[in-house]
Amino acid sequence: MFYQPILETSRLILKKISSEDAEDMFEYASDPEVTKYVSWEYHKNIEDSLKFINLLLSRYEKGKPSDWGVYLKENGKLIGTCGFSFIDEKNMVGEVGGVLGRKYWNKGIMTEAVRKVIEFGFGKLNLNRIQAMCMVENIASERVMQKVGMKFEGVLREAVFAKGRFWDMKMYSILKREYEKNREA
Repeated sequence: MFYQPILETSRLILKKISSEDAEDMFEYASDPEVTKYVSWEYHKNIEDSLKFINLLLSRYEKGKPSDWGVYLKENGKLIGTCGFSFIDEKNMVGEVGGVLGRKYWNKGIMTEAVRKVIEFGFGKLNLNRIQAMCMVENIASERVMQKVGMKFEGVLREAVFAKGRFWDMKMYSILKREYEKNREA
């Protein structure tokens, strides 16, 4: 059973999304540039955002790994999501991912959010490995993975079918012992 506590960083609050966040979500999820390298299509109307929020609410209710909403501390605005797409409890592995509104790119915000999710994964969930994948063309996500200390493992050829085609995916990971060693340094 996965639990989703509120996480906090210097600029962000990561917490469960609610239906009141639909307009903020639509603001970033309706941008084709934001959704260019994710598996889902951009939101065409507020109902698309509400459907996605309802999916997250269902996952929270069932205790399944899910995304936190990424909120700015300064004004409480939802600007993206970040969280675990899956957790393999037997093998102590989690996969992290996220999306962020375009006007918040290149400010270290996603790096800050992913660092906090990794800290939670190793510290509270006792994971041994946290991994992340991105489409080969998604240089910005790759940079986030590098900044949080993940190591490149290789390219998974045509590993994801999305938007009518197969995508090659870059795989990155960090192990608990590497994370702990980096924290000590």
